[in-house]
Amino acid sequence: MPRTTPSNASRLSRDAQRLIFLTKSLALSGCHLEDTYWERLLEQHIGKLLRGRRNKHIESVLDHLLDQDADAYEILVEQAETLSESTTLAVDGRAYDALLLSVPLVAWTRYRIPGGALEASLRDGVAEKLLACVAAQDARLFLMPELIGFDQMPRTFQQTWGWTQNLGLAALGAKNESCNIPPAEDADEILADARFLIGAIVVPQGVPVFRWQEDVQDAPSRDQCLQTWRRECAELLGPMFTGCTIEYLLPDAYYVNNREADRRVRPLALRAAITWLQTAVGVPPTEVHATIVGCGESALEEFRVGFSTRQSNQVIYGCVWPVLSKEEAIIDSGDATEADTPDQIAALLKELGVQDIRRLPGLQAADYCEDCGAPYFPNPLGEMQHPEIPEEANLTPAHFH
Repeated sequence: MPRTTPSNASRLSRDAQRLIFLTKSLALSGCHLEDTYWERLLEQHIGKLLRGRRNKHIESVLDHLLDQDADAYEILVEQAETLSESTTLAVDGRAYDALLLSVPLVAWTRYRIPGGALEASLRDGVAEKLLACVAAQDARLFLMPELIGFDQMPRTFQQTWGWTQNLGLAALGAKNESCNIPPAEDADEILADARFLIGAIVVPQGVPVFRWQEDVQDAPSRDQCLQTWRRECAELLGPMFTGCTIEYLLPDAYYVNNREADRRVRPLALRAAITWLQTAVGVPPTEVHATIVGCGESALEEFRVGFSTRQSNQVIYGCVWPVLSKEEAIIDSGDATEADTPDQIAALLKELGVQDIRRLPGLQAADYCEDCGAPYFPNPLGEMQHPEIPEEANLTPAHFH
């Protein structure tokens, strides 16, 4: 991301400058009472921007703070996420707390990962199990009518806030329509990915949202809720994912669960790639050459792993490993006690039988093919290439559903 100079602050809008002032004040706060004061003002200001569809002010401040003040940047991201995924709704004179709920299903397969519309009976069954296994006693719930992927998620805090509002009102019976869901991108070549049930869980203001929060005798723990949910969810959704290895994550708040799903997908993508290269392309792990490089514009955004064979430098497949935290963005920490991300990727590949692994220094541009949108991946010579799968390979993952 381009570096923002201090002089750019004076060119920001009045709302953006106010947002900077409140965020930096909270970052410098030294006690709980002062924290509470600045948090309340920041909540009011971000809420005004979201209601007024002025998401651009939040984004411009984040761009400004990214290099200027890392602590303030982290605070603003956390506040913007919290206030866009949770809200207070008033219906018939009563106040309710509403939370945008993410229910991830992480899968890998050599076939095609299912998605799309859910039958009404299946959606109702899942909602019933959510209320029984996860939600607190006084909760109401509304689920979107389809499984969606990462590419269909909101791109801005404003869009996330809109989903929270619409789905929360639908859970209370005050709104019949759901949210506009973008069409899924064609991703037949993705062998490991996540699908999400998205909904809103709504409770009377101030009472627990989840079952593990309830202050009652014999209330289940978070882990107990997860085990029950996995069992019930597998019974309902397992037939839909025939041919897939699937992990059911505990339903939780939108942003934290989406990041957790992204984290779980990364090693599965490597496993799926090596399995597919062996079964569909006929290249065993011992004949695979893996090349790892960091990619981004001016800062590390992701690692890309290019797969070629020992007989050729042509990339035949690739995996993207997103960077999800500041710690992961440190390519060389200098701490011998902690393996950095490329070392972790290499260790996973070795577990899968790949021994010929090269790590490239420096940062490559995160380029994509202008024609098909596919990311470029590194070959052993350090060249970023479009993957070219051998003609004899079974290119199209089959439907198993």
